[in-house]
Amino acid sequence: MKYVLAGASGFLGRALARDLVANGHQVVRLVRRPPSAPDEVRWDPAAGDLDLSALDDPDVLVNLAGANIGRPWTPTYRRTIRESRIATTATLAAAAVELDRRPVLITQSGIGGYGTDLGDRILTEDSELGEGFLSDVVRLWEGALEPARAAGSRVAALRTGVVLDRKAPAFQLLSLPFRIGLGGRFGSGTQYFPVVSLTDWIRAVRHVAENDAVSGPVNIALPAPATNSELTEALATALHRPAFVPVPAILMKLALGEFAWELLGSKRALPTRLQSTGFTFHHPTITTAISAALA
Repeated sequence: MKYVLAGASGFLGRALARDLVANGHQVVRLVRRPPSAPDEVRWDPAAGDLDLSALDDPDVLVNLAGANIGRPWTPTYRRTIRESRIATTATLAAAAVELDRRPVLITQSGIGGYGTDLGDRILTEDSELGEGFLSDVVRLWEGALEPARAAGSRVAALRTGVVLDRKAPAFQLLSLPFRIGLGGRFGSGTQYFPVVSLTDWIRAVRHVAENDAVSGPVNIALPAPATNSELTEALATALHRPAFVPVPAILMKLALGEFAWELLGSKRALPTRLQSTGFTFHHPTITTAISAALA
């Protein structure tokens, strides 16, 4: 299959591109600078500019672009977070409408769209989106797919938990305190903390791309949801380090502002759509996912 990949320079984009190429697929990378390789095509999503002739009839469009949410959400940066996701998705959706053959269109989305702190409530793809900044971003982000869907493309939005891999920036930050013996739970630790191994995330993207039965929102998280305490205990055990230095919720709120709720809030999300269409996880538990991340 021929994939067009936006966000190919990020951690997930590089990992997905490597896997696709290794499995015989063709990958075209969208870049915002002058192309420097035959597999690159320049685009300007802020202006909605993408040369369709350079794409040459792709099978799948994948959008992994978006500004990092792990920074203080100032008014200016809120706009950056929002626009970096909506403009890229809208540009690819417009491309899907104009291409001769309707490609599959997949965008990364946010599991934070369900809300901030939902306790033990089970969240499936049929659950309503919540309230707050990230929920509003997810509504607009996924809504930008609509022109492609209306034109006949199969579209999917990947509501992904934290991807675990030793080279993943988020996992490196999460594991650093444990490596120096200062790890511990966040806040109470009772909150459900959706994660997935990199291997299963890549496999899930390919499953969505290749399976005509999958469309709409798709949760990508462990089928056995783990709490923050379970995650930190498993990480400490795998690293042979203690986990006795909890990070107080008030300190996290002072340091991270509203983003702290993405770490302190509870989201018990289940990958119902994946599993109902035959997907099986290589790393279904927090212990196996962390072991895979550290391998």
